[in-house]
Amino acid sequence: MLIVIGILLITMVLLGAPLFAVIAASVMVNFALDGVDLTVVIIEVYRLAEMPILLAIPLFTFAGYLLAESNAPKRLVRITNVFFGWMPGGLAMVALVICAMFTAFTGASGVTIVALGGMLYPALKQAGYPERFSLGLVTTSGSIGLLFAPSLPLILYGVVAQQLNIGVPVSISDLFLAGILPGLLIIGMLSVYGLWQNRGPQAGHQPFNWREALASVREAMWELPLPFIVLGGIYSGYFAVSEAAAVTAIYVFIVEVLIHREITWTNLPKIMRESMVLVGAILIVLSMSLASTNYLLDAEIPARLFSFIRSHVDNAFTFLLLLNIFLLMLGMMLDIFSALVIVVPLILPIAVGYGIHPVHLGIIFLANMEIAYLMPPMGMNLFISMFRFDRPMLEIFRAVLPFVAILLTAVLIITYWPALSLVLIKG
Repeated sequence: MLIVIGILLITMVLLGAPLFAVIAASVMVNFALDGVDLTVVIIEVYRLAEMPILLAIPLFTFAGYLLAESNAPKRLVRITNVFFGWMPGGLAMVALVICAMFTAFTGASGVTIVALGGMLYPALKQAGYPERFSLGLVTTSGSIGLLFAPSLPLILYGVVAQQLNIGVPVSISDLFLAGILPGLLIIGMLSVYGLWQNRGPQAGHQPFNWREALASVREAMWELPLPFIVLGGIYSGYFAVSEAAAVTAIYVFIVEVLIHREITWTNLPKIMRESMVLVGAILIVLSMSLASTNYLLDAEIPARLFSFIRSHVDNAFTFLLLLNIFLLMLGMMLDIFSALVIVVPLILPIAVGYGIHPVHLGIIFLANMEIAYLMPPMGMNLFISMFRFDRPMLEIFRAVLPFVAILLTAVLIITYWPALSLVLIKG
C-alpha cells in the first residue's frame, strides 16, 4: 500500500503538480492511514497564521521588490565603485558586496543577476577583468547574500526550526548574527580571487575622486541607512524582527515612491502582486510542511533515521561531510525554499543528536544552497545568467567552476569551524 502511494506521489511530481499539493496529499494520506482526524492539517495552517515572526516574510519581500524596481541598484553600484574601485580588485569586491546586499533584501538571486548583471558585467570587462571571470563573478554573486539579514531563507529556516521543539532555542535574530562572519568569509575569499585576477599591469584602476564620492553619497543618502535601521533596530532591542520588517517596508516605500518617485502609483499594485505571489507560494508550502513535520514527529521517523545513521556513522565529523554532500545533491534538484521546508524537519533532530547546534546547521544548510544555485542540472543562476547574457550553458558553467571551488572550500571551513557561526550569538 505504501509503495503504491509513493508511486502515485512521484507521478504527481513528474506531471507537474504544485509542491504544496504533493506535500498535502502525502500528509493527509498518512494521517488517514493512522486514523488521525484530518482537521489537524487545518490546525497547522491556523497555528502558522498566529506566529508573530510570519509578518516579517511579506514585509521584507515587499521592500526587496520595491528596491529592485527602483534605481537603488544603480546608486549602490556607483557609491561602492567610488569607494572601493580604486583598489586592486576593487570592482570585483564592489560586485560581490552589492550583489550580496541586494540578494539579502530581495531574497532571490535571480533578481540580483537581472537587476545588477547588466551594469556590473560590462564594467568588469572594461576594467580589464577576463571575460570568463566577469561572467562567473556576476553569476556567482547572485547567491552569496543568503547568509546576511534580512535574508528570507534565514527567516524561513528559523520558522521551521522553532516548530520542531528540539530543546535548543533557535531565534531569527541569532540566525541573523550567525550568518555575518561566514558571509564575510565567503566575500573575502572571492575578493582575494578577484584581486589575483586583477593583478596584471593591464588591469585598470580608477583613481579616487572626492567630488564623485560626495556626489554618490548625496545620491544614495536615503538607501545607505537601511542596513543600519534593520540590524541596529533588532540588536539594540528597539525592534523585534517583525517590527524591523514593518519599519523597513515603510522606509523603502517612502524613499522610492514618495521621495525619489521612481515607482509610480500605477506600478505599485503590480509590484505588490508580484511580491505577494512569491510570499503566498512560500506560506502554502510552509503550512503543509508543518503538518508533515507533525506526522514525522508522531511517527518518530527522525528518531528512527538517527538510530539508523548512528549505527553506520559514529562521529559528527563524518556525518557533517555526508550532510554537505547530501545538501549539494539536494540543492541540484530542489529550489531553496522547498529544500528548507521538506528536509530541515528530517535532518535537524539528527544533527542535534550529533551535538551540532541548530543555528550552525542553518548556516551550513544555506551555504550549501548558495553553491547549489551554480550546479547543474537545476542550478537557477546558470539558467538566468544564460538568458541574461545570451551565453551557452556550458560556457556559463565553465565560468563559475573556479568560484564553485572557492565556495566549497568556504563551506568546509564553515562546517568544521562552528565558532565562526556561533561566536557572535554566544558573545
